[in-house]
Amino acid sequence: MSNSLDADVTTQSQPALADDMIRVRLDIAYDGTDFHGWATQRGLRTVAGVLQEKLSLVMRRDVELTVAGRTDAGVHADGQVAHLDVPNDVFTQRSLQRPEDLVRRLSRMLPQDIRLHGASAAPAGFDARFSALRRHYVYRVTSNPSGPRPVRARDTARWRKPVDLAAVQLAADALVGLNDFAAFCKAREGATTIRELQTFEWVDVSTPTEPQTYEAHVVADAFCWSMVRSLVGACLTVGEGKRGDKFTSELLEERSRSSKVPVAPANGLSLVQVDYPEAGDLAKRAQVTRALRGHSAIS
Repeated sequence: MSNSLDADVTTQSQPALADDMIRVRLDIAYDGTDFHGWATQRGLRTVAGVLQEKLSLVMRRDVELTVAGRTDAGVHADGQVAHLDVPNDVFTQRSLQRPEDLVRRLSRMLPQDIRLHGASAAPAGFDARFSALRRHYVYRVTSNPSGPRPVRARDTARWRKPVDLAAVQLAADALVGLNDFAAFCKAREGATTIRELQTFEWVDVSTPTEPQTYEAHVVADAFCWSMVRSLVGACLTVGEGKRGDKFTSELLEERSRSSKVPVAPANGLSLVQVDYPEAGDLAKRAQVTRALRGHSAIS
């Protein structure tokens, strides 16, 4: 299985936008604490639900967002990316003449836990989800017995036992590469669990006021449902001595979700960046990704 832009393409790309339509890229940040995840759900507060409601008011029509990474309940983002398609005539209003005006308009309407910090006309071929080359996550956790500092309690998870960071890193190293991460993913019908984990690095970010505090920097072409939190949880169990040093490598041999893998708390996880190719390669990347993953769940 290859992730190259030169890979054989068997899945047709999405139809081109009509001449009277424009695709808008949105760059978004949010505190996920009080949201039931990204995706819209009837009767529940979600990031997409709030954004689509406000965008529809501003644009005077219903809109639907396509997102780079569908975060779970309680997960945060500083570098989330989404797109929407709207008619060109949306930008003929006195206070909305170009996509960039959405930042100012929505700053007055969005709640404090969502921020739209960028809006622009997307280059031809751009797809927030399928054009992405890789997603960057940071997981922040403390094993300090007193827990995280109060001002960081919403974005720093608590691990109840001390960990050996060197052992945690060795467990993470065993997972890097192109692998089947079925043991770390919640099953979704028709969704592949093969991913290329490109970076999994642990950093000690402890300070005198935040002892025993660590960050995991996790980068992959894509992640399946609950994968990052499961990777983190598996490594931390090795670090606390509950599992042996071969635990994570042995999990790669399994072909279904493992009950041995704990899912780390959601509040420690943040999507911090999504990478895209140069403008001329956006459409090709989206076409290749669809061919490689079909219509499986990518986040």
